[in-house]
Amino acid sequence: MTDLGKVGVLYGGISAEREVSLMSGAGVHQALCQLGVDAHLFDTQSQSLAELAQAGFDRVFIALHGRYGEDGTLQGALELLHIPYTGSGPMASAVAMDKVMTKRIWLQHGLPTPDFAVLKTMQDLVGLADRLPMPFIMKPAHEGSTVGFSRIDQIDQIEPAYALAAKFDRAVLAERFIQGRELTVPVIGSGEQARSLPIIEIAAPDGNYDFENKYYTNDTQYFCPAPLDDALSETIREYARLAYLAVGCEGWGRVDFMLDADNQPWLLEVNTSPGMTSHSLVPMAAKAEGTSYEQLCLQLIQTADLKLQAVARL
Repeated sequence: MTDLGKVGVLYGGISAEREVSLMSGAGVHQALCQLGVDAHLFDTQSQSLAELAQAGFDRVFIALHGRYGEDGTLQGALELLHIPYTGSGPMASAVAMDKVMTKRIWLQHGLPTPDFAVLKTMQDLVGLADRLPMPFIMKPAHEGSTVGFSRIDQIDQIEPAYALAAKFDRAVLAERFIQGRELTVPVIGSGEQARSLPIIEIAAPDGNYDFENKYYTNDTQYFCPAPLDDALSETIREYARLAYLAVGCEGWGRVDFMLDADNQPWLLEVNTSPGMTSHSLVPMAAKAEGTSYEQLCLQLIQTADLKLQAVARL
């Protein structure tokens, strides 16, 4: 194995997804240590950028989710500190965290994504049900893990749903609800080398893939590879790759879809620092290709070599 030097696993943080990040980081750290990597946990909630600069890390694995970890801010700091890291750069990370901007970019590239509206004040709710027929969903524009998520089936649910989402974000995304099958596609690599892993279908109890069903219960069923015909599977995997590249992603990520009754796939969002917990989906897809969790972690930290080469030129 190539000597990776001293590796930091950045985890925890201060976002609404801190709890998940703690689980992801612990898993990655354990896996790297089992492979003989000199890996060290670093919680960005309690440890400062000054401490990060002094830690002597040769590269870092970003196992943070949400704001101040997945949104480009930390990536920019790492570039200033000349520390190579996993995943996308500052711009792609920031764009992917902004669900509205992501959808606008996909539309410019001719990629399918559900109709939507952006809400910033209570006044924006006036006439929303006419502009975006029910059912539709509401969620913060810059959060993940279904934080602040609601489905709206009747008018009296609109204001409470907006109030919930607005607790987490100044911008709220209202989006047409797609009834159908929930799919996700991990993508590994950069540029022409980017490739989609097997598709995962998620079958949550009553179709409710919420925080609890994502991370804690064993009631959600996962099918990997998803039971789809070859042509449709190839189309969805290509959409995932194109969606990932359109945003400018590098290293790794995960693209989420809904597949409607007519077998039309709809792009929902792209995650640039996906979960790495025991319930997480990228490890599941990698396993379907014969790659263990430990080997996946190793492959991902090795992708920091591309940024290492860039740092060496500075």
